[in-house]
Amino acid sequence: MTYSGDVRPGGPSDVRVLDEVEIRKASVGPMDNNAYLVTCRRTGAQLLVDAAADPERLLALVREGAASARLDGIVTTHRHPDHLSALASVVAVTGAPLLAGAPDADAVAAAADRPVQRRLQDGDTIAVGHAVLEVIALRGHTPGSIALVYREPEHADEADAVAGRAHLFTGDSLFPGGVGATGNDRARFDQLFLDVTERIFDRFAGRLAGARLVSRGSRREGPHCSAGRTTWALARLSRTTRRSTLPTCDLGRSGSTTSRRGTA
Repeated sequence: MTYSGDVRPGGPSDVRVLDEVEIRKASVGPMDNNAYLVTCRRTGAQLLVDAAADPERLLALVREGAASARLDGIVTTHRHPDHLSALASVVAVTGAPLLAGAPDADAVAAAADRPVQRRLQDGDTIAVGHAVLEVIALRGHTPGSIALVYREPEHADEADAVAGRAHLFTGDSLFPGGVGATGNDRARFDQLFLDVTERIFDRFAGRLAGARLVSRGSRREGPHCSAGRTTWALARLSRTTRRSTLPTCDLGRSGSTTSRRGTA
């Protein structure tokens, strides 16, 4: 079945099967937050991105990838409670190591009631079996906000695969229409806008997964409802016009936004 990224609380996961990894997406909790599980197809290693809510559903997601409930790590994209409210429970069951952006790591450790084993910096890499994800620091929404990028191999065989394509997990730092909330602080906004431009758009022009594009022509702060959904595969940059564009799919299912927050 073709991957759509359309998930609902209490509903089934959606799965994207690529050559090296499977990426599972589930919606959890009353705020309809997205969580992602990256599974290496060769080794069975697994990484959970954002234990946002509903620990039982997240543990079921882990078991979808591996019947043994193997979990090699949990990445928290930033320190806000809506992205880690199930973290303590999931860690208590799985014993998985915690990973978070260095400036947010103390807050994440406090929420989980255990130390963060890896304090991530921009440019760090995370091995998930034979697959590698790169850490991108996107400062502004919080000091330690991070995104993860997974690059497909240059030779792709699976039906849903595209050679060299990048899949981006951005937390709350980037949305269709603008960057994440920065508390009406101009310095934080400028920092986040710069990081998104230089570390995402300029680096991955034409390589990011996405669909149904709209222009990102203005320097404005994007929607930030209390749902705080994780955003995946949001950006593309036209090689010919140098104009940034964003997909409109799957953005904002709560608050004042009219489309769902968090894409796939």
